[in-house]
Amino acid sequence: MFSRCFALIAALALPLAAAAQNESKLIDDYKTLAGSEANSKSLVTGLRDGKQVTLTNGSTTTTFTPPTGKMGNGSVNHALLLAAESLRQKGISSPTPEQLKTAVTGILDQRALHQGWGEIAQSMGVKLGDLRRNEHADSMARDDRREERAQRPEKPVRPEKPERPERPEHAARGK
Repeated sequence: MFSRCFALIAALALPLAAAAQNESKLIDDYKTLAGSEANSKSLVTGLRDGKQVTLTNGSTTTTFTPPTGKMGNGSVNHALLLAAESLRQKGISSPTPEQLKTAVTGILDQRALHQGWGEIAQSMGVKLGDLRRNEHADSMARDDRREERAQRPEKPVRPEKPERPERPEHAARGK
């Protein structure tokens, strides 16, 4: 009886743990785009929960509520990938909170009109699959670099070289 209850609890908790893990990965993946971890967290959780998003860079703050309502992790990822691509196409690599808001809401407005993610990407002249592959490759490279740094042993301290003993003068040869 106890083992069945435990198995049921574990089965119910697993999707929640996976969702939390995916959400934290999304937050980590988009903190550069968002300008900070706090902005990234606000973006991801706001889009997931359909609640107000607050973006700030210290001097300016902007807010918006997603017109799409609640979204799953996959949809949040698609929306942010497409927003990042929209900014990239405009030559913006470090967007202000207002620029990021404009890019994200532009994508979400199309989605609220029941356009598919592929259709939105196509309207931008890109393929969603290509963006996802690039994002996956970038993510794998970041993960590889993190893992490599974590596994890299500390550099050993080189022992000092012992002083060379003085050479005794050689006896004169051939005398």
